[in-house]
Amino acid sequence: MTQPITISAIHDAYRSGVLTPHKLLHRCLQHAQADENHSWISVLSPEQLDCYLQKLDGHSPDDLPLFGIPFAIKDNIDLVDLPTTAACPAYAYQPLESAFVVQQLIAAGAIPLGKTNLDQFATGLVGVRSPYGACQNSFDPDYISGGSSAGSAVSVATGQVCFSLGTDTAGSGRVPASFNNIIGLKGTKGRISCSGVVPACKSLDCVTIFTSTVADVAAVWQSCRQV
Repeated sequence: MTQPITISAIHDAYRSGVLTPHKLLHRCLQHAQADENHSWISVLSPEQLDCYLQKLDGHSPDDLPLFGIPFAIKDNIDLVDLPTTAACPAYAYQPLESAFVVQQLIAAGAIPLGKTNLDQFATGLVGVRSPYGACQNSFDPDYISGGSSAGSAVSVATGQVCFSLGTDTAGSGRVPASFNNIIGLKGTKGRISCSGVVPACKSLDCVTIFTSTVADVAAVWQSCRQV
């Protein structure tokens, strides 16, 4: 398990010149590619990642609140560059656009790394019901990670990304956050758009945010919530 990465620490490193978004994001991508916890279903190619990084040209943490911040997306939430599977290969489709919440985060400067593992169709609270492998707890692989947003929680808990998106219908965000000792926020229904999210139960589904600190979850919330 690596040291948690936070928005403020990353921005301080950018301002001081110790890090650049290109250096950090490509390092994060390498870590995701080497992940052994079954956190990910798919990740961006280096070329796709560079396309997002180019959009940061001319900007800084002073005008984009999530400038150069790496994040992960549960694979029942659309990202235009990668298939959405909901952890079911036979269901997979290629979205024509990213989910509304993903678009908002990218507009705020955040950089997606890829799509994370989940209990198939977001129905389960254990994180092991996936043909892409049972997502392992960030502390002990003998314990379950919790679900259904297993990969999203573990990717944050292991320091692979700064924050991630999950969903919560009946505990799918809060349970894996608890099991991996991170922050999991389920806001009031409707405050974050579910447009571009594969439904489990439309009347109850919520997009959730995972971070390692309360300050970070507040910052991400401000960038993705609907006014």
